[in-house]
Amino acid sequence: MTASLRRRAALGVLGGAMAAPMVVRAQEQWPSRPVRYINPFPAGGATDTLSRLYCQKMSEVTGQQFVVENRGGSGGDVGVDVVAKAAPDGYTIGLGGIASHAISPTLKKGQLTFDPEKDFTFVTNLWWLPNMLVANMDLPAKTVPELIALLKKNPGKYSYASAGNGTTLHLSGELFKQLTGVDMLHVPYRGAAPAMVDLLAGQVHMIFDNIPGALAQYRPGKVRGFAVTSAQRSQAAPDIPALAEFLPGFDIRSWTCLVGPAKLPPAVVERMSAFSKKALESPDLVKAYIELGATAWWSTQQDVTAYRASEEARLAEIIRKAGAKVD
Repeated sequence: MTASLRRRAALGVLGGAMAAPMVVRAQEQWPSRPVRYINPFPAGGATDTLSRLYCQKMSEVTGQQFVVENRGGSGGDVGVDVVAKAAPDGYTIGLGGIASHAISPTLKKGQLTFDPEKDFTFVTNLWWLPNMLVANMDLPAKTVPELIALLKKNPGKYSYASAGNGTTLHLSGELFKQLTGVDMLHVPYRGAAPAMVDLLAGQVHMIFDNIPGALAQYRPGKVRGFAVTSAQRSQAAPDIPALAEFLPGFDIRSWTCLVGPAKLPPAVVERMSAFSKKALESPDLVKAYIELGATAWWSTQQDVTAYRASEEARLAEIIRKAGAKVD
């Protein structure tokens, strides 16, 4: 090797040695510029409001802007695909959850443009909120035991609406049927809003709705509230029992998590998780979430990763038994 080549080789080694600490320092200083947060649902809904509250708090605790970008479509799958294909540097992250990462793997098997497990880094949970079973005021039952007795006495007579096949609202109804043995007619809509309109008009008898929408009709006395679908009562409506109080093991929650592309650097994940913990445990955010029917939920990377996998397996069984098909 000539003297010139030896000098170049030495410079190359030196350059690599200098570059490595610079990369590590950049990761340890995350975020050093604005962060793009992909919300895979349209603007204006509860998910959008909860995401913006989280991002506002993250902007406060990190000193960098967290900018919400709404990329709705296909029940959340379009937006999470954007996250999956982003550079793994921590500057494009987004909202994952039960729809895209626990229901779609079974409901849309072979149709997804991403791998719900391998294409993501799971950082922490963000929040959960239950669905709520409400009925038209003319339904001749006022409690869950009375409702179950009514449905068993009249198989196929009563209907429940949902926001569409394969949604948590639909699966709430199917799990209710599976645990009680009742026969109800499922009427899927394209969204919870039109389903609630028909419930109020008496076109359907019941609906499992996300708790913000259900409470908006329950509090003024327009619908009868029976129970929430989470394993415990909601802080937003502590007077409403949980279905698990009557049906042990009943638990359907619309849970979310913070995800980034696969292979996010561990140093970035650690800082992202620590900042998220500070944001999600801040009293004003906790209070704002409760007012919207949600519960702030920080978890470790290991816990959220394991929880996602367990939810996929659990919900897959409910989906198969129900014979649910994508709209």
